[in-house]
Amino acid sequence: MTVDDTTSGAGAQPPSGPSVHATPHHEVDHTAEPTDDPLAIRLEQLILGADRRYTPFQAARTAGVSMDLASRFWRAMGFADIGQAKALTEADVLALRRLAGLVEAGLLSEPMAIQVARSTGQTTARLAEWQIDSFLEGLTEPPEPGMTRTEVTYPLIELLLPELQEFLVYVWRRQLAAATGRVVQAADDEEMVDRRLAVGFADLVGFTRLTRRLEEEELGELVEAFETTSADLVAAHGGRLIKTLGDEVLFAADDAGTAAEIALRLIEAMTQDETMPALRVGIAFGTVTTRMGDVFGTTVNLASRLTSIAPKDAVLVDGAFAEELTRTGDAPASEAQAAEEAAVAEKERQEGMEPTAAPTYRYGLQPMWQRPVRGLGVVEPWLLARRGTS
Repeated sequence: MTVDDTTSGAGAQPPSGPSVHATPHHEVDHTAEPTDDPLAIRLEQLILGADRRYTPFQAARTAGVSMDLASRFWRAMGFADIGQAKALTEADVLALRRLAGLVEAGLLSEPMAIQVARSTGQTTARLAEWQIDSFLEGLTEPPEPGMTRTEVTYPLIELLLPELQEFLVYVWRRQLAAATGRVVQAADDEEMVDRRLAVGFADLVGFTRLTRRLEEEELGELVEAFETTSADLVAAHGGRLIKTLGDEVLFAADDAGTAAEIALRLIEAMTQDETMPALRVGIAFGTVTTRMGDVFGTTVNLASRLTSIAPKDAVLVDGAFAEELTRTGDAPASEAQAAEEAAVAEKERQEGMEPTAAPTYRYGLQPMWQRPVRGLGVVEPWLLARRGTS
């Protein structure tokens, strides 16, 4: 069973989910046989809450959808093709029926329903892999002597499943509320998709050399510490972590001041940790296209380029970001301006006048040499620092 659709979903490939793989030139059968391991089947039944009953064709027919649409839904969710093995459950049928029902009701277009399936599959696949790895890794002693890690999995999942399910729904609702709030506060419909954001990359310096020097376990611990620290700092100061790439994180913020604070705190946190390599950060401000939780466009590309040329333990920003910081009063247009404002206030104080309150700037900006940036022409970077440290 194949369909000619070259867009492939990403994520884990559990035995219970079918999908279809094809090339743009000819059909290729990449059928994967469902597991017949007894423990794996018991775990599947525990997690899905149902037994295997349907082949993919039977599931599609029972859900009242075409085989073509069912195949695209399953592949978008990231599941491997199982041919016509009887490996699907009532839960698979219900999921198909719900997605198809949203399309039939006109609430979602068919392409949007497939995007929903793909984004959900990609996100939850990574979450599931991480959870299983973490929970089993932390289980240093089996509950009974002689039990293998595989045998420990069933009772562990049995205990955790209901709690994790409730927590997942809670966090999802919280995130949905936050995302919806940002949308309704947008100035116009166009801003909901193409928004002006501050986008930043934080990159560990010399990571490739570290991969050759450190053991796998040490490298994993370093990456986890970096990602955890970054995620916590970004969230705590009002930004959004878009994605992590091992030695690099991508974050976004609605305003330049928030992004500046996040960037400088990331640098400060990493420099205080002797186990961490140096960090460099690049930030750009401008129009950004958002799709499925990711960000795209020239602004994102510029932030990436700035990161690659930033000095160690420093933050480099583009001219638009510097201008935005100045506009909002977070940084002076120049150090000369800040000094002049302070001198005026001091003179008024000495003359017994009510001194004009000098602005309190949080950040300083130092212009750097203009330089060509691949694919983006000539840019003028600015070095960002806290006031008094530039």
